[in-house]
Amino acid sequence: MVTVRAQGKTIECDRGANLRQVLLKNDIAVYNGKAAIVNCHGLGTCGTCAVEVEGEVSEPSWREKARLSLPPHSPTSNRRLSCQTQVLGDIKVTKYDGLWGQGSDTVWTAQG
Repeated sequence: MVTVRAQGKTIECDRGANLRQVLLKNDIAVYNGKAAIVNCHGLGTCGTCAVEVEGEVSEPSWREKARLSLPPHSPTSNRRLSCQTQVLGDIKVTKYDGLWGQGSDTVWTAQG
C-alpha cells in the first residue's frame, strides 16, 4: 500500500492505482468549476484534472505529454493529468485554479 495526501486527507491505495480514481473515490475535488460537468471522464483528452504531484508516480505517457503541451497548459508547468497518473509510492497532491487547473493560485494542497 502507498499513501496519497490531498486536500487534507491521507488515503491508502494499491501501488499502481489511478490517481484520478483514488481522488474521486475519496471525495476530493479533481475539477474546478464547470470542469466537474464538462470533462473527458479520464480519457486524457481534456486536461481539466491537472494537478501537481510530489513523489513517485508513473512517467507521463505520449497522450499526457501531448495534452499538457497545448494551451492553456504549458509543458514546463510541472503538472500531471491525474487520469493518466499511476501512484507508485507515497505522494502529495496540489490543485491549482483555472478551469484546467493551469493557474498559479492554489485551490488545495496535501495539507488542506
